[in-house]
Amino acid sequence: MTVPSAPDADAGTRTGAREEPTVVPTAVGDLRAVVRTPAAAPGPLPGVVLVDGSGDGDVDGWGGWPTWVADAGAVVLRHDKPGCGGSPGRWTDQTLEDRAHESLAALRVLRAHAGTAGRPVGLYGVSQGGWVAMLAAAIAPDEVGFVVCHSGPGTTPARQERYRVATALRAAGHDDATVAAGLAWLDRRTALLRDGVPVDDVLAEQARHAGAPWAGPVLDGYDDPAVLGFVAGVLDVDPADVLPRLRCPVLALLGGADPVVPVPESVRAFAEHLPPDPRHGLAVLPGADHGLFLSGPVPGVPRRDQLAPAYLPTLTAFLVDRRAG
Repeated sequence: MTVPSAPDADAGTRTGAREEPTVVPTAVGDLRAVVRTPAAAPGPLPGVVLVDGSGDGDVDGWGGWPTWVADAGAVVLRHDKPGCGGSPGRWTDQTLEDRAHESLAALRVLRAHAGTAGRPVGLYGVSQGGWVAMLAAAIAPDEVGFVVCHSGPGTTPARQERYRVATALRAAGHDDATVAAGLAWLDRRTALLRDGVPVDDVLAEQARHAGAPWAGPVLDGYDDPAVLGFVAGVLDVDPADVLPRLRCPVLALLGGADPVVPVPESVRAFAEHLPPDPRHGLAVLPGADHGLFLSGPVPGVPRRDQLAPAYLPTLTAFLVDRRAG
């Protein structure tokens, strides 16, 4: 669950593209939002609501993704999370189902935009946003035109986080005993949260492990009571229960070198639990990381040029099919 809020990216602009401020009405108030229409749009296009990953997130934190997704052939809406970017509320008070309803509210705003007239409007979920997008499509199957899961796990958040921590500990060079010790506390913390133990008590017990050699990957990001409370409420959302309820086309994009998501397990989940539909797409991009890049930022190299080569053509083809449909 401690995964990037949005993949690292440069902003990128295209001359002639238009950005318009708007708001997404929610139970906590209006969230600041921006709609991007690509340059020289040939009539109405499919609409895409970007659904952020974990942690803070606002309309200014998406880097180049609104440009790239719009250039692939969509009108794109992005919005603040509650409590971010000057918008009201607190995202740590939400469940993933709350986030799904928020995403549906954003989808309705984008559907009313002239640039999407008569075209399907869907959800593009990044990382944690993949769970959110799937939930939204299951809650409102008649409203969500399609779903794109960008490094969205096919496992529960608890299972995904255990994979991430184990991978990080091994990458840091820890031996098997140290990895096992770190995972033992992770499992203990998960059990305490599932049992409803107050987060302050969990944090007090966790503090005793602060000096452990495995502490960094296991404890970083989990020292805030509000964040820990959020985590307690999302541990066991299971795509195996959600995917069979989806009625829209789904494009699942995973990175072959993703250290955060258990990719083979996620591929199996999408393949086994999505209802059969020839409009679905599933791709593992060789060498790509969690952001679907082939490397970290390199000075002087546009971030767009570091995307996995198949990413933009695959997304573009999927959106062309949605426009035709």
